[in-house]
Amino acid sequence: MLVTGTLLALLAQTANAQTGGWTPSEQIKTYAISGNTGFGLYQSIGERGPQAGVQAVAHTTFKLTWRRDYRPQPDGACVLATARPNLTIIYTWPKAPAKLPPDVAASWQSFISGVEKHERVHGQHILDMVKKIEAYSVGLRAEDDPKCQKVRTVLQQRLGELSNEQRQRGRDFDRDELSNGGAVHQLILALVNGP
Repeated sequence: MLVTGTLLALLAQTANAQTGGWTPSEQIKTYAISGNTGFGLYQSIGERGPQAGVQAVAHTTFKLTWRRDYRPQPDGACVLATARPNLTIIYTWPKAPAKLPPDVAASWQSFISGVEKHERVHGQHILDMVKKIEAYSVGLRAEDDPKCQKVRTVLQQRLGELSNEQRQRGRDFDRDELSNGGAVHQLILALVNGP
């Protein structure tokens, strides 16, 4: 138990070091589905799944706020001295009935494990974006900006670029995973064609 506790403490320290001393939080939401066959479960997903531009099996989003310290400089410039994010990554995926036939339960477990793995890649994309924002933000300087307005404009422009990059990365990943032969496409076929 001590070894496990020590390992967990080291992993937490490593995560903090990789994210500038802050740790993202995670929230998992589920939506109930029904059915007692793979096809029935997938049909229920189609009826109850989240809307993410299209009807989806699962969805990953986030809530992000910042504590920023803008500091006017004696020379009239402004520097963004610190930028500390508060990030919550929010996952939504289906929850099957508790009592499934054993073969369907095994098929479902393979499916939902793959879906969770896929969504956590989206979560990593979000975390990567926030790290890029943080790296760009800290130390950002604008000359002739005694009220710290120019620096905010420059920051907002870059935030838009990084946000668009993250969204495109997610779309590209989904396209690959959902295309014929892609990992999620294979998961869906296995579930629907299974027991």
